Amino acid sequence: MRRDSTVRVPTGVLQTPAVTPPADDRPWLSQYAPGVPADIAEPTASLPRLLQEAAQRFAARPVTDFSGATTTYAELLSTASRAAEALRRLGVEAGDRVALALPNTPQHLVAFYAVLRLGAVVVELNPLHTAEELRAQLSDCGARVVVTWPGSSAAVHEALRAAAGPDGVLLVADLVAELPLAKRVALRLPLARARAQRAQLVAPRPEGSRSWERAVAAAGPLDPAHPEPALGDVAALLYTGGTTGSPKAVVLTHRNLAANAAQGRAWVPGMREGEEVVLAVLPLFHAYGLTLCLTFAVSTGACLLLLPRFDVDAVLAAWRRRPATFVPGVPPIYQRLAQAARERGADLSSARYALSGAMPLPPATVALWEEVTGGLLVEGYGMTEASPVALGNPISPARRPGSIGVPFPSTRMRVVDPEDPTTDVAPGQRGELLLHGPQVFAGYWRRPEETAASLLPGGWLRTGDVVEVDADGYVRVVDRIKELVIVGGFNVHPSEVEAVLRAHPDIDDAAVVGLPDDTTGERVAAAVVARAGALVDTEALRAWARERLAGYKVPSVVDLVHELPRSQLGKVLRRVVRERMARERSTRQGR
Repeated sequence: MRRDSTVRVPTGVLQTPAVTPPADDRPWLSQYAPGVPADIAEPTASLPRLLQEAAQRFAARPVTDFSGATTTYAELLSTASRAAEALRRLGVEAGDRVALALPNTPQHLVAFYAVLRLGAVVVELNPLHTAEELRAQLSDCGARVVVTWPGSSAAVHEALRAAAGPDGVLLVADLVAELPLAKRVALRLPLARARAQRAQLVAPRPEGSRSWERAVAAAGPLDPAHPEPALGDVAALLYTGGTTGSPKAVVLTHRNLAANAAQGRAWVPGMREGEEVVLAVLPLFHAYGLTLCLTFAVSTGACLLLLPRFDVDAVLAAWRRRPATFVPGVPPIYQRLAQAARERGADLSSARYALSGAMPLPPATVALWEEVTGGLLVEGYGMTEASPVALGNPISPARRPGSIGVPFPSTRMRVVDPEDPTTDVAPGQRGELLLHGPQVFAGYWRRPEETAASLLPGGWLRTGDVVEVDADGYVRVVDRIKELVIVGGFNVHPSEVEAVLRAHPDIDDAAVVGLPDDTTGERVAAAVVARAGALVDTEALRAWARERLAGYKVPSVVDLVHELPRSQLGKVLRRVVRERMARERSTRQGR
């Protein structure tokens, strides 16, 4: 591939200086579960090296269970080596970006480790994104090789042609090839459901694309002498919403991701290496799923119970086949699984530990889950810029429902004046949360101004969240400085959705906010102003948005208003919009 001399130290990525850690004033250490250390050892192995070490220790242990078909650690290492050689033959070199637009499948793991073994950079893309969303991200990161699956291949093909032109290489993975024989036979049955599944899984490859399986099969193993990546090299670019514009790529190094995996291992007491089964239903393209369901799990020799999407029936069937012991998730997953288990008499008692994130965890969900499973469910906190986990409730009786917990090992925090982040607030006062630790990112891809705004001197990360910290170090989020809307753990930037709505010929202006939702945490809501004389059909407007945005970004609520509230400087006051829309809904529901 064509080399880019700025890849190793990309513009807009700060090389975080080695700094003396803040004074060891960490009252929360006394809250740690027994055996959890104050600090982790500095990572010494890159992500591909961690896989190699796991394969040496657990060669015959299944690393994935995909609808009953298993792949061992030895097989994953071998296939990833051949895939790396296949990518090398396509011209992929150290520092090149290779995009993955894949659901949770064995090919995702193979491609992930293959790219990293070459010293190249994984760019995780949401396979549900539209062609326009994908084009913007591919143009931004400069990836010319993309691995995807049939269900997304048309959109990815269109996006890659627009972003990379004739230099683009599209590899399409065959999900059916990874299914057990019985499932492959069932797809050929003359039934409506089988036909619908077959149409998505075996859609024809776009013209000019290549078969991922054939490319891997035709390649021998990568030369073992091929240089491995260093800890400080960039491992992944993960796109996230920001406070000032379109989504941007968070730069995570091998050290960042390896450190967060090590922090996870230290945090969970009694982890049985080579024995755990991790429910991997969180999407691997998301930072939460990437760490908890991939790098952390592989580093412990766990088996990943892979599911492409959350479906209660599918999860319970997989659980019966291979009972899960560790369950990373979001509150709706725990609520729906526990309710279904109680109604159907399903046994979930194998679940010893569950770590919830992305949205507030209701105490009622905790009580139901722990009653049904007999295990612990605790809440944590993270963000993509922290690889992503930075705080968590101790996995012990010391946990405190309603709190996001205390900082992880090797993690410090400060609470500062949001207007002056150099000034700490008085103990117990509200302020913006700052984080410091080995999992804190290297910066935003080629965005020096936004990097400098988020990553302060000394490596302190501004979270944008206003918190309260009690005397024991437990943190409670009380407000969000950022105006992101978080739907089921996915970030939605209001500006992106507003731009799509304003592009409609009948819309003059729009403001997008998040409203509380019992299922997804928040839902996207829009207040729109029609152009003079236009008659706006809100359902038609939502359909317009659905053609241009991923489904979770499309407003589920659209209100027509005469004007939007603005400040004296003309800025739309989203807070006022949110309050008005919430108040109107409460009135309609008689609350």
